[in-house]
Amino acid sequence: MARILITGSADGVGRLTAQLLAAGGHDVILHARSERRAEDARAGVPAARGIVVGDLSSIAAVRSIADQVNKLPPMDAVVHNAALGDTEPRRVETVDGLAHVFAVNVLAPYLLTALVARPRRLVYVSSGMQLSGTRDLADAQWTRRRWSGSRAYSDSKLFLTTLAFAVARRWPAVRANSADPGWVPTRMGGPGATDDLSLAPVTQAWLATEADVTGEHFFHQRPASVHPDTRVPGYQDELLAYCATLTGVTL
Repeated sequence: MARILITGSADGVGRLTAQLLAAGGHDVILHARSERRAEDARAGVPAARGIVVGDLSSIAAVRSIADQVNKLPPMDAVVHNAALGDTEPRRVETVDGLAHVFAVNVLAPYLLTALVARPRRLVYVSSGMQLSGTRDLADAQWTRRRWSGSRAYSDSKLFLTTLAFAVARRWPAVRANSADPGWVPTRMGGPGATDDLSLAPVTQAWLATEADVTGEHFFHQRPASVHPDTRVPGYQDELLAYCATLTGVTL
C-alpha cells in the first residue's frame, strides 16, 4: 500500500480522490488551508492517516507544509490537486505580491515538488482549459493586462501541465503526469458542469498507485491532448527558472 499526500482534500475532487485511495487501503495524508478546513477534511475522510495545514497562496506557508510533510514517513506519491477556479472577478494579490490564481495553481505545486522529499509518483491535476492557455510568462502576474479570470485559469493550467512534463524530463526515475478530472459539479465546477463526478478522481488515483507511465496527460485514464508548448524543453526550463526566481528555490 502507498502513502499519498493530496493537496486541497477538504472538499471537491481532492476529497473524492482521498476517499477512493483510503478505501483501497492506502495511507492518505490530507491537506487543508486552515485548521477550520482541516476539520472538514478529517470529517470527509475519516480513514486518513494524517493531515498537513497551510495556505497555498503564501510562499512561507507552502514551505511550512513541506516541512510538515517531510517530518512524516516518506510519501510514495503526491497528488497536486488544490486549485482556484476561473471565477475571480478581479486580480487578487497574495501576501507575496503575486496573482492569487498563479500562486495557488502553479507556484505552490512547483515549490512543494522542489521541497518535499522526492516520491516515486507525482500527479498534477490540470484541466482541459490548458488547451486555450497562453505560454507567455512576461505578464504571468497580470499586472499589465486587463484581468480575465478564465484566461488566468487557463494559463495556470498550461503552466501546471508544463511543470509536470518538466519534472518527468528532469527526474526520469519519477512517474510524473498530469490529469484532467473533467468539468464536474463540485463547488469549483459549479452546478452546470456536465461530466461524471464519480469518474473525476479515478485517473489521479490510478496515476498515484499503478500506472507505469511518465510525462503524459490523461482524461479518464486515456491519453489526452495538451497545448503543444507544454512539450517544448526550452519552455519548460523557462517556466522552472521563472518559478525559481519567485521562490528562491531551484528544482
